[in-house]
Amino acid sequence: MDSSLSREQRAVLFEEVAGYFSLLSEPTRLKILHAVCEGERTVGEIVSHVESTQANVSRQINMLYRAKILSRRKEGTQVFYRIADQKTVDLCQSVCGDFNKAISVSVSLQPDIKAA
Repeated sequence: MDSSLSREQRAVLFEEVAGYFSLLSEPTRLKILHAVCEGERTVGEIVSHVESTQANVSRQINMLYRAKILSRRKEGTQVFYRIADQKTVDLCQSVCGDFNKAISVSVSLQPDIKAA
């Protein structure tokens, strides 16, 4: 972090960063990012991938779009969404990869539990 920032500038910076991480704290939004990280998809395709209601997915997509994490294009009546902010995907993939490794290690260390 830039140590030349004033106290007020740091306060604004921390608020922005907290808002960014808050946006990523909702599991459905992470599922949406996972759905579009390999390429653009329609809302219907995202809904199928996320396994949630269209209303909820649309609401979450809109939040990611307004935050400029997703971008969209229209083709006829279809709207396609894609990643607009690659650093967000990179961050999510890094964190998810670390958690996946930790979960795998934890599961492998658990003793076998046999039903009586």
